[in-house]
Amino acid sequence: MKKGHRVAPDVKEQILGRIRRGEVSIAQAAAEHGVTDRSIYKWLGAKADGTPSALEYLKLKRENDELLRLVGLITLKLSEAQKKK
Repeated sequence: MKKGHRVAPDVKEQILGRIRRGEVSIAQAAAEHGVTDRSIYKWLGAKADGTPSALEYLKLKRENDELLRLVGLITLKLSEAQKKK
């Protein structure tokens, strides 16, 4: 989209919905719709009203996924170590 072009509210909600559901990353959505990552981050931040913003939610989700991966690796290594005894 050209600079200064406004994105319709329903299109914004569609983009933000896909990001919140984890269907696409912010970078993917921005590229698909011809907007900047920065614009999407602004939209996400504007939705904050005492509840965690979608941006915070995505950050926590990624962090949780990484922690679960690490717990899985540790569990696997522990299991292997116990089998060797």
